[in-house]
Amino acid sequence: MTGELLHCHWRDLAQLVRETVGQVDALIVDAPYSERTHTAYRDMEEVGRGSLRYASWSHDDVAVFVAEWAPLTRGWLVSLTDHVLARAWESCLEASGRYTFAPLACVEPGSRVRLSGDGPSQWSVWSVAARPRTRAAQQWGALPGAYVVPPEYGWRGTKNGRSGVIGGKPLWLMERIVEDYTREGDLVCDPCCGAGTTLLAAKLLRRRWIGGDMDEKHVEIARERLRDLPAQPKSGTLALPWEKP
Repeated sequence: MTGELLHCHWRDLAQLVRETVGQVDALIVDAPYSERTHTAYRDMEEVGRGSLRYASWSHDDVAVFVAEWAPLTRGWLVSLTDHVLARAWESCLEASGRYTFAPLACVEPGSRVRLSGDGPSQWSVWSVAARPRTRAAQQWGALPGAYVVPPEYGWRGTKNGRSGVIGGKPLWLMERIVEDYTREGDLVCDPCCGAGTTLLAAKLLRRRWIGGDMDEKHVEIARERLRDLPAQPKSGTLALPWEKP
């Protein structure tokens, strides 16, 4: 059960993993953010800039997710989130018995402009990473303290590989995270995969992958992106089908 993409709730995917492969090597997820972020997107919808199609999460939602998935993940568990829920992910992952690191900034310059003009924009989301408390995990190696997306791979870049889905992340960013927190051949799981950028990064980097999402339209987009992917190792060495020449 690898190379699978399902239209399902994350709980159903967890049950499938439990009944088939038992565990995944790493879980990398960009789950729903807090109500504050969703409110901001609703404000943007009023000026024609799109909105999120799914409900926000709370601390309790994070706790339920971690309780379900932590036992099913033998290696790193990495969550992308906003600053409101970063503390929830940190505390819940720590409570699951993992060694949890302070949130890291994932910066995409120019990605979110504050249209009201009353203060600073927010160009970052936060990555919360947690590893097992094992000797092998302690010897993983030093990793970057932040990720800054280069202009050509960012919001207005010509190589962003973006899906067009509101809230989607640059392919460059997800490749770096997959590359840093997994090894070639690992089984990478994203239970809230959206348009499949994390799974795409895993495939490009020769990892096995499995994912799911509740939004049928997003799953269709993800399947198309994964199907059209050339058999090459990394996006940095090839022109992807959706990139501009």
